[in-house]
Amino acid sequence: MKKSFFWLPVAFPGVLLALPALGNDTEINLKTVNSDIPYLSEITLPTTRAELLTQSPPDELDEENQPDQQPETEDNASDDADITIEAIAEPETLPQSTPTHVIDKEEIQKQGATSVADVLKRMPGFAVNDVGHGADIHTGTYYRGASINQSVFLINGRRINNDVNTYHGATDLNSIPVEAIERVELSSGVTSALYGSSAFGGVVNIITKEGYAQPRLTSSIEFGSLNLNNQQFSYGGTVGAARYNFSFERFFIDNRYRVPVGAANRDSQGFLSNADTATSTYFGSISLDLNQRNSLNFDVTKLSSRRGLVYFGFPLQRDRLDHDGLNLGLSWKARLGNGENSNLTTTLGYNQNYFSTYGPTVFAGREFYRTGVLDTQQFTTRIDHDWKITPNNKLRWGLDLKNTNLNGDVLSSSPNRIAFNETENRNVLNTALFAVNTWNLSNSFQLDLGLRQSFDGQFGNYLNPSMGLRYAITPLIAMRGSWAGGQRNPGLDQLYIYDTVHGWEPNPDLEPETGSSWTAGVDIKLADNLTGQFTYFGSSLNNRLGIVAGRWANIGLVDTNGLEAALQLRVTPNWSTFLNYTYTDAQIKTGSERGLQLGMIPYSVLQTGVGYQNSGWQANLYVTYNSGARRAFFNRPGETTTDFVPSFVNLDLSGRIPLTQTLGLTVYLENLLGEQYERVNRIYSPGFTFRVGLSSSI
Repeated sequence: MKKSFFWLPVAFPGVLLALPALGNDTEINLKTVNSDIPYLSEITLPTTRAELLTQSPPDELDEENQPDQQPETEDNASDDADITIEAIAEPETLPQSTPTHVIDKEEIQKQGATSVADVLKRMPGFAVNDVGHGADIHTGTYYRGASINQSVFLINGRRINNDVNTYHGATDLNSIPVEAIERVELSSGVTSALYGSSAFGGVVNIITKEGYAQPRLTSSIEFGSLNLNNQQFSYGGTVGAARYNFSFERFFIDNRYRVPVGAANRDSQGFLSNADTATSTYFGSISLDLNQRNSLNFDVTKLSSRRGLVYFGFPLQRDRLDHDGLNLGLSWKARLGNGENSNLTTTLGYNQNYFSTYGPTVFAGREFYRTGVLDTQQFTTRIDHDWKITPNNKLRWGLDLKNTNLNGDVLSSSPNRIAFNETENRNVLNTALFAVNTWNLSNSFQLDLGLRQSFDGQFGNYLNPSMGLRYAITPLIAMRGSWAGGQRNPGLDQLYIYDTVHGWEPNPDLEPETGSSWTAGVDIKLADNLTGQFTYFGSSLNNRLGIVAGRWANIGLVDTNGLEAALQLRVTPNWSTFLNYTYTDAQIKTGSERGLQLGMIPYSVLQTGVGYQNSGWQANLYVTYNSGARRAFFNRPGETTTDFVPSFVNLDLSGRIPLTQTLGLTVYLENLLGEQYERVNRIYSPGFTFRVGLSSSI
């Protein structure tokens, strides 16, 4: 529903400011208040997340339990094993009512991640249905039942999602070199007011490296099953007041392996066909401190990707996808006033994504050829002011501008598709004002209120409020909760451009998806070495977009409810273990599929593991249980959309053996049980695979 709130550009920051800043007159920091409920990042363990086996630097351990100190190299920079549950990154800027999960570069390396999808798939709430390494764009990434395009993806705080929504043009999680990543942050709830009303799922912010005090070269090279070949390099340092980092990654895998009869895209020899992936990604950043109050940062990311499409391989799918991307960002950070209570960040961004799909089509026994091009260019501007008004009251507010241009070119020689041949050029401007005000109402109670007012050239004006709270009941228990309203507008391709690959027709009468999401949770310190986090999450999304009779349409209401549980136990300074579990019930409430679970979203995902690390030696064992997801579409003849993929268990082992102080041997053994389970929609895993490589830091 469209609403007009023309008074909001001036009024709504003032409304938030006008509310009383309750609490004591002295500064209150919720992390050190008398209630002694620490944010999970500050529990002695330390606890930051329960998805990965992470290692903590020696100075974070009890002194009496510290192992012998080693020289400061990559091998032992984080020398003691620990699995963490959750860290609140940048607590002075992000709302505390919904936790921020953080993965840092050490954890990414220990996991052996080759893409952002690999980083995300062990986090609670995520379901990443990949065909194999590097192939996530074909299949689907879901967070708490929301698709990848119902979440917001950022690089250094600016959006990288474009206005393209179909499968061959979704957000590509292979577009940033893993070696360039400093950390990945996941948040939800009130954070959606800061970064976009479309964040029904969450906000993923990829923070890149800026450089080191001394020049450092890190690199890795891997070879493995399925002709895997992966090289990563990163070089960073400092020159005067400037910090720099340059990264490169080249990845190839053919993903050709035998699959069972009935598998998608099974060729005449019984192999998975057309699933190869080749990517080259480049990243560079330069940061310059102009003075003690002002700094500039420029970064650029370039992607070149070539791969096959297998997602709907009945009959044999031979379409190819070329993706070239360019992302540029320039930000200026300034400390205002006395430099401690007021910080202003201004960001300019440019994002281009060129998608080209092409392949044969068969009509009346003859083979024809078709192509589809989606070329998106997006210019963004963001002004973000973080202002600590009083010791107990902080306001973060600002302005977002986003102009999106989409060129679509559809061409087919097939007689039944010639009528759809066209060239479209569409443009839309979106402006948004946002504000989140945080009050420390007492030593143990914090309240967040947020508003986001959007002005969209396609769908008018709409307001999305949000709120959150956190209350420390005792020194061992803290309660938290959040609620956020949202709106996600259809993409320009869904509105105007024929999808020549899938055969889906556009629909200019599509309405935005609207609804709300909420969380309620508790953080508990069960013992000095045992912590837990328990979260109930839910959402209600109306006018959800889908395909009806080969045409984009609003298919109705989807309600999602779920539970997340994360437990972390630190056995000794070098040994740790974790368990996390996510249950997601994403139920369709209207239409012909009423009462069914959304396709490709498993009800249950359980992850557990144990890790050891000391003096550069690493060993991490991961176990994953997946209950299986519904085969929603692209079914074989005779199958129904109510069929579920069988449940499966996967066992992975990773390790590192130090060869010298700067060089290590890495080994990743995946699917140790060797079961060729069905991942999603008749796409099967390859069974046991391995990767062996060398990593160094000099």
